[in-house]
Amino acid sequence: MPPTDRFVLSFAAEPPQEPLPYGRWATTLGGHFRAAVGELDTEGEDIGELATDISWFPDRTYAGRTYIPAVARTTGGYELFGFVAFSEGPSGPSEFEARVDFTAEVAESNPEWKLDLNDEVIATWRGEQGKTADITLVWGTPLMPGGAIVTAELANLAVDQSELVEERFTLIAPDNYRSDFLEIKLWSKAGDELASESLYVDDEED
Repeated sequence: MPPTDRFVLSFAAEPPQEPLPYGRWATTLGGHFRAAVGELDTEGEDIGELATDISWFPDRTYAGRTYIPAVARTTGGYELFGFVAFSEGPSGPSEFEARVDFTAEVAESNPEWKLDLNDEVIATWRGEQGKTADITLVWGTPLMPGGAIVTAELANLAVDQSELVEERFTLIAPDNYRSDFLEIKLWSKAGDELASESLYVDDEED
């Protein structure tokens, strides 16, 4: 096999190891998520109170930290999105960290969406000639039927993939590297591409 001209971090995160959080574990994670919501700077926006149960997404582990993303809705019609991360210590999970943000852009207001995506940069990776990539946690749900697997592609190179778990997925992949940006693609069991969405949003298009 010849050398590649696209030297970039690929499939660096462990696949999901546990079922979606439930019971006492979901309660523990929810406490950290709600604490982050309580500290959220809404910049004067009245987003309301937490109105729904927290929806958890598959876990992914990268560089010794496990990330479990989540979303929830507020009474003001906003969506809260974020994650709870932790390290696995000798006595179990420790060093918890939670990040949460909010948005008014929700799936039901955007019928053209085929994937409902959230993302958060969690680390930096240094590549060729000092160029860096944003190691990005991506999670979401398909908004169309028939999907089985989701991939993250950078310059047409698959750098991570995840099977759907209860119509939810989590990816960890390099983004914004050498002027290339992630494309998230939904595939059927037969290998047919059903949808593709870029993480890059051009403000001028808005």
